[in-house]
Amino acid sequence: MSELYLGIDLGASATKAVLLDSRRQIVARTVVATGLDFTRVGQEVLEAVLRQAGADMEHIRCAVATGYGRKNVHFPCLSKTEISCHGRGAYHYFPEAITVVDIGGQDTKIIRLGPDGRLLDFQMNRKCAAGTGAFLEEMARRLDLSLSELEQLAGQSQQDVKLGSYCTVFTFTEILALSRRGIAVPDLVKAIFNAIVQRVTELGVLSGKIVATGGVVAYNPTVANLLANRIGVDPLIPPEPQLIGALGAALFAFEEAEHA
Repeated sequence: MSELYLGIDLGASATKAVLLDSRRQIVARTVVATGLDFTRVGQEVLEAVLRQAGADMEHIRCAVATGYGRKNVHFPCLSKTEISCHGRGAYHYFPEAITVVDIGGQDTKIIRLGPDGRLLDFQMNRKCAAGTGAFLEEMARRLDLSLSELEQLAGQSQQDVKLGSYCTVFTFTEILALSRRGIAVPDLVKAIFNAIVQRVTELGVLSGKIVATGGVVAYNPTVANLLANRIGVDPLIPPEPQLIGALGAALFAFEEAEHA
């Protein structure tokens, strides 16, 4: 078996792992809920991708961890920032000057890269759930809907409804008031998606080639469509956008081994 290169993205909501071969092709990947034990989940995704690839730890030449829990990995592993890894993963698919919009479980990032892939600047949301996957999850829970149902309902919306508040707590109060006025559930769900898009665009001006990544984009493509409507540009969406951070980490592992 050829040497393998591991990338792990230990996010606050989900942990992702990608295993690359010597041709930088993905040979295994996994996504699991993070929970509270970062060390355990790091080991869990490691074992999962090794099983998929029919490999052992000895086949991994280099590993890189990123994300909120990257310092909690207890097997040999380098670490890189989320900004670096998400940028590197997106640039792998779109090697040009791009602006990466990553909508994750607990934060939203805007990452600007130059034509050579170098980081130019970035912005992140404030410490607030609004504009993230956590906001969607809370709204789904309050509405007694699954995340997949949110996506289906948003596609059935017949009118635009604007939410005045983007705070998770106050938003649901506003949704209840709108519901009492007879606003249909699909229109309310679309309004929730639009609230996320509004928060993204508040982070900074989006121009040029836009690449949309993250779990929210992967599981709720309506959000990417609404973003396109808002900024007047269709965002580029890479394969498996929820894995981009882990892919970037794996690519850094490949490059680290190459220069060792």
